[in-house]
Amino acid sequence: MKRTVRASLSEMRTCHRVGKLLQRYLYGEIDSTARQQVEQHLETCLKCGLEVNTYARVKQVLAHRERTGTDSTQDAEALARLRRFARELTESDGSRPDSN
Repeated sequence: MKRTVRASLSEMRTCHRVGKLLQRYLYGEIDSTARQQVEQHLETCLKCGLEVNTYARVKQVLAHRERTGTDSTQDAEALARLRRFARELTESDGSRPDSN
């Protein structure tokens, strides 16, 4: 039991540390050692993997809007959905968000 609690606490600390790096990771603004640590963690952590995928999609939508100079309804709706999803991830207890 104690080992499970320790492992959970260790994983939470790792998620917290990785979470602080995700934005910079996506922009290639971290050194190779940190990048390797983030990528290793993302291979096993569903929550952080979903978070980085959400950030990447938001970045993609924003880049598209900037390139095209448009603020289409479809882009606005996609961005709103992604923001909701990101908010649910950060507020969740680690379980999967509802698919409603």
